[in-house]
Amino acid sequence: MTGASDGFAGVTEVGMDDPQVVSRDEWLAARRQLLAREKEFTRQRDALNAERRRLPMTEIDKQYAFEGRYGKASLLGLFEGRGQLLIYHFMFDPDWDEGCPSCSFLADNIGHLAHLHARDTTLAMVSRAPLARIEPFRQRMGWVVPWYSSFGSDFNYDFHVTLDQAVAPVEYNYRDLAALGPEWYGWAGEMHGISAFLRHGDRVFRTYSSYARGTDLFDGIYNWLDLTARGRQEDWEQPPGRSDSPLMGWLRHHDRYGQRGQHRAVGPVPPGLG
Repeated sequence: MTGASDGFAGVTEVGMDDPQVVSRDEWLAARRQLLAREKEFTRQRDALNAERRRLPMTEIDKQYAFEGRYGKASLLGLFEGRGQLLIYHFMFDPDWDEGCPSCSFLADNIGHLAHLHARDTTLAMVSRAPLARIEPFRQRMGWVVPWYSSFGSDFNYDFHVTLDQAVAPVEYNYRDLAALGPEWYGWAGEMHGISAFLRHGDRVFRTYSSYARGTDLFDGIYNWLDLTARGRQEDWEQPPGRSDSPLMGWLRHHDRYGQRGQHRAVGPVPPGLG
């Protein structure tokens, strides 16, 4: 295989199991068949979104302290006066020098915040790393989304995005340690997720949280790649023979492509998620 244009080794035609070549009429028949399934999926997604909006909500009465580039803030303060708040739980351990590459991938896919603000919604990121580590990395990545440190608070543990049996009972994606399995026993580290909140005056309510592949929808580059014949080019995908990488094995910080020897991971890899 030859190197891709950015210097990072990529998939080429050699050895690829690309789609079968057929006539235009055969292609059109297959495409119409898939279109029917796509339309059904769209209807199912609309119904699922409606079910999400019908979820009850639970009040957050615990006080959390955050630090952002403009100073200290409470959870209520993260709303910036708007009615709704979305938080991306960004994996950044206090001992790391830079944030998680896969979380960075998602952050790179965040669009202009004015569109969310027009819908009375604020988006922010929260990590356990201290602000002194977050800020240089944020500037390096060129992100403008508000990013807060929860260092020293229970926030990450309460929302199950920092797992440590010595601090709090382990739970991830609504499964406790027994359900997660024995390979998780003794493991500690950072995880990712998204949480949604609503406020009534000064009262804050949690309406939704999603973890693991529940955040996949927000990795916009993946959604673009899913439209291509070779997809994400990761070895878990079907049909086989169109990959050169395990799950996210190709992924780098956006300023690290083309740099040999740059490893993707920045900390302990969770069991079953490597």
